[in-house]
This record gives sequence, C-alpha cells and structure tokens, in this order.
Amino acid sequence: MKAHFWIALGCALLFGAPANAWNNFGHMEAAAVAWSQLTPAAKQEATRLLKLNPQYDGWIQGVPASQRDQVAFVKAATWSDQIKSLSDYHNDGDRNGDVAPQTPEASQNIGYDDHFRHKYWHFIDEPFSTDGTPLQQPQAPNAQTQIAAFKKTLADTTAQDGVRSYDLSWLLHLVGDLHQPLHATSRFTHAEQDGDAGGNDVKVSCTRCGSARKLHAFWDGLLGPTDAPPQDAIDAAADLRTADAGSTDEKDWIQESFEIAKQSVYAPPIRGGDGPYRLTKAYQSKARKIANQRIALAGSRIAAILNDAFK
Repeated sequence: MKAHFWIALGCALLFGAPANAWNNFGHMEAAAVAWSQLTPAAKQEATRLLKLNPQYDGWIQGVPASQRDQVAFVKAATWSDQIKSLSDYHNDGDRNGDVAPQTPEASQNIGYDDHFRHKYWHFIDEPFSTDGTPLQQPQAPNAQTQIAAFKKTLADTTAQDGVRSYDLSWLLHLVGDLHQPLHATSRFTHAEQDGDAGGNDVKVSCTRCGSARKLHAFWDGLLGPTDAPPQDAIDAAADLRTADAGSTDEKDWIQESFEIAKQSVYAPPIRGGDGPYRLTKAYQSKARKIANQRIALAGSRIAAILNDAFK
C-alpha cells in the first residue's frame, strides 16, 4: 500500500474537498501513464499545443529543461479543475454551475476565449435505483458529449491550434473523470429522490478519516495527496501494472464505471440512505485496487487517443 494513501484520504475527507473525480494526484498519475505510452510524434504535438495554455509558464516554473515537456503534460491534466478557482473564469448553469444551461454556449468549443468553468462537463450521471424510485436521465452537454467533440477536433489538423490546445487540456482531465465510478452515476432512492449527486450526498467515516464525510470525496482521495508534486504522480504511475487500452469509445468507459459503481461503490457497508456509513477495511482495500486499475486504464486510453490523433 502506498504510504501517501492515508495522508490523501485524511485530507480529502477532513476538509470536505469538492467533487473533482480523483484529486490532482489521480489526474496527474493518469497523464503520467499516458505520457509513458505516447509515440515521439504524439509527445511533440502535445507539447506544442500545451505551450498555448495560459497556465503553461506556471507549470514549468523551476522544472529542469529535460523534464518540462513531461511535467507540463502531467500538470495540464489538472487545468480544468484549476479554472474553478480562477477569478477570470465563471460558473454558468444552475446549482453553482453543476447543472448545464440549455444554451448554445454550454457546448461551445472556441478555445481559451471561453471563460466559463463548464462544471457539468466533468460527469454524466447515469441513474439507477435499488428501491424503484423514479429515475432522472442525465442532461447534455456532459463528459460523454465533450470527449467525443474534443477527440474529433484534436484529429482535425485544419482546426485552430488554440482550440486544439484547449481541447487537449480538457481531454486529459475528462478521460480521468469518466474512470472515477462516481462520475458516471447517480443513485436514486426514497431518501435521495433527485439522486445523490454521484455519492456527494452519502456520508462516510473510517479509521483515520476524521468525522463523517462524503463517499465521493473518499473515492477522489484514494490515489494520493492533491498537493503532491508532479514527480510523485510520475513515480506512482511507473509502479502501476500496465493496462491494455481496449476500447477508446467513451460510452464503453461510462458503462464500465456505471457497473463498478453499482456493484462495488454502493456495496455494503453502503446502504440505501445517506448514512453516515463506516467503511470497513475490506471496502477500503477493494476501493484502492479499483482506483489503481481505473487510473491505469485511463492513462492507456489517453495515449491511444492521442497517438491516433497525432500520428
């Protein structure tokens, strides 16, 4: 077991971190896996495009020249979460930006001139119920629609570089998002008739986790501390078992995460209400194993997509 797990878990739950589908560490680890599997041509094109990101100079500050390309790629996977706290980006939609507005701007793809945070792009809440509660279908745009759009643009060499850079920054993040099971589901029960917001309404506790916190935050913090340097994520990625990318169709990833959520995330001791539920050692151990598997898959799939787009 990684030594930093308990630190990450304690931080994520103690401070009630927002739902970010893995914290920064998880997204950087997935990107590090991807970088190790990119072709030289894909690395070159990804680096060229990411230099157009407005945060690029900050990503490479103090980084030796020989490591800048890799570190920038890894840091870019956190960019769409970074903009949630930047003052020149703004929420759109309802419920603090988590519900997509039904306007053309919600799915626009105009590059870095877009200063909406598009929080609703980070997930797709496929619904299920264990007690017959009526379901609400996910709204578009969402993670599925945007990944499909970004893949298409990245493969289009006639598209503007600024738009392709923006799409690459988002894609690096959203592929990781869809491999976090709670970013592909919402559970509807008598206690949660509008859904549980991907486990954000379900309270949990466990040894060294502090007081009862969110099920979603527990899963987000499984991989490492959110404030860890990129090199820690790169080192952790090197320790993961290599995964065959398999399908590069985002709809298949969603179905995988959805089934994992139903079978493993909402497994005992999680029951039908909002808790709090005390997580057993067996539950935590299985969750860590799943998280590592999903990150390895996410990284391999990022690489497969970019190797094809940038060939």
